[in-house]
Parts: sequence; C-alpha cells; structure tokens
Amino acid sequence: MKLAEKIKYLREVEGSVRGLDRAMTQQELVRAIAEGSKGKTISQSYLSQLESGARPHLTNTTRLLLARFFKVHPGYLVEDPEDFQTELRTVDILEDRLDLWLVAGAERFGRKDPEVSRALLALAHHDDSRRCLLLLESILTKTPALVERLTAGLNPNQEVTKPGATVGKKKAAR
Repeated sequence: MKLAEKIKYLREVEGSVRGLDRAMTQQELVRAIAEGSKGKTISQSYLSQLESGARPHLTNTTRLLLARFFKVHPGYLVEDPEDFQTELRTVDILEDRLDLWLVAGAERFGRKDPEVSRALLALAHHDDSRRCLLLLESILTKTPALVERLTAGLNPNQEVTKPGATVGKKKAAR
C-alpha cells in the first residue's frame, strides 16, 4: 500500500471514530494535530502533497507526529514494497477495524448507557477482541443459560436491567 493511501485510510478511520460518518478533511486533521501535539504541527499543503503522491516520503518528525495522532506504529507510515503481501496481516487489520468500531460504539453509548460503553471499551482494549466476540456468540447460541449464571456469579448483588427499565419489568419479561 502506498503512503498516500495509508494516510487517506487513517483520515477515514479517524473520521468514523469521531462520529463524523465521513473521513476527516485534511484541514480538520491539521487542526486536531495542532490541538493535541503541544505546538508541533503539519501544514495542510504538506499533507496534500503526501496524499497526492507528490512527496512519497515523510520526515521522521512528521512520521512520529502522525503515528502518535493516529495511534499507529511509525513503521506503518512507510510505503510497502511492491511484493508486500497484505493477506498475511488481514486478521490484524480486521482486528484493528473491529477495535475502532467498538471504540466508536462506546463513544455513542457513553452518556446513554455508561455500562455498555465501558464493556465495549474493555472489549476493544483486549488483545484479541475478535476471539472474545466469537466466544460470546458461542455462549449465547450454545449455552444461553450460562449468561444468567455468570452474571449472578460475577455480580451477585446486581440485577441486570436495560437502561430506563425497572427491575420488576425485567423479571416480568422472563
């Protein structure tokens, strides 16, 4: 993958994480970097040159600045060799996308349901969030009663309810 494609992809993901439902614009990215990097910045024209391919390489300072902002390894921000096999990292890329999706979901639930928000963040921060989701799917489909037993065992003094529902309503629905 070319450096230009990687930067465009990261702007797209960052826009999604921030709830924009679109890629961050170059100008939004420049502003966000300036706000969060204690005076270090990148110009929109430099970013445009990188994304257009007019400048195929980053300075080390810019690479570190972008890597810190996007929370990626600085080595990601180099152009891949022509024979680079993306198939070898497909699971890792999917895991990263899943984690970003979980974080975005946590932000959306933040005020309305902080418990779900915390759960989504915990899942996103787990080393293998994909495997955790697959395990949950197995529990729900193969041993649904295990959910109630685990909930009662892990939180014996807490009744699980939906946001806004009362305990009585939850019990009556069973």
